[in-house]
Amino acid sequence: MGLAPILVERSFQIIQQVNQTGVAMLVVEQNANVSLSIADRGYVLSTGRIVLEGQASDLLENDDLRKAYLGR
Repeated sequence: MGLAPILVERSFQIIQQVNQTGVAMLVVEQNANVSLSIADRGYVLSTGRIVLEGQASDLLENDDLRKAYLGR
């Protein structure tokens, strides 16, 4: 129900390339695995409120987040 996987991959490549030039970006994305793998920081929203935030690498290791959103 979204973009074709190749388009998603290409979109994230472009986002990462732009960010590497020093441009700050805000990306709203449901694919937490991919988003957090290229992000510096992450914010988890629930019903419009921030329920968890921090360094992306820390969020990837957060047990509650992994169970709820990352399927691990």
